[in-house]
Amino acid sequence: MAKGQESKLKPISRRLFRDSTLEIAPKLLGINLCRRLDDGTILTGRIVEAEAYTQDDPACHAYRGITPRSKIMYGPPGFAYVYFIYGMYHCLNVVTEADGTAGAVLIRALEFDGANGPGKLCRQWQIDKKMNGLDLLNSDSALWLSSGSLQIDETIDITPRIGLSVAQDKLWRFSIRGNKFVSKSSSKKQPR
Repeated sequence: MAKGQESKLKPISRRLFRDSTLEIAPKLLGINLCRRLDDGTILTGRIVEAEAYTQDDPACHAYRGITPRSKIMYGPPGFAYVYFIYGMYHCLNVVTEADGTAGAVLIRALEFDGANGPGKLCRQWQIDKKMNGLDLLNSDSALWLSSGSLQIDETIDITPRIGLSVAQDKLWRFSIRGNKFVSKSSSKKQPR
């Protein structure tokens, strides 16, 4: 997106985050992620795939309590939790739950060429650990969430999360059915 169009990309309200992580994750589908690059260019892509993580979930970084890495997940909702994985990829999450309770939603894919998969998304959009803790509900930020929604003919698929060694049975991955940008998975889909 070109410079000067920020007025069309107003951030979403914190009201979205009043619910639990499992209720928030599917509500993020259709919402836009915006990224302001250093030259002022703004990238925008609609969220089409997301995974939920809660503090009582063994696959969650906050499962064992507060650590320097997971501390941000215990803070107020609507902030970025960015971590580094496999020595090569960053992953972007949106912090959820009330202040003091850990939870986050991993943004797995956007409607944006080449941005399917959380690591590819962060690499292409130049998202790294310097963005950990950014307020995603502030359009003055380098990264924020703006209004958007599902189309009337779009359906949400609910499937197991991808690439985990624990808690593989949880149906906490939400995606827009048939969207070409969603990660490929052989998991059985549960329509919503």
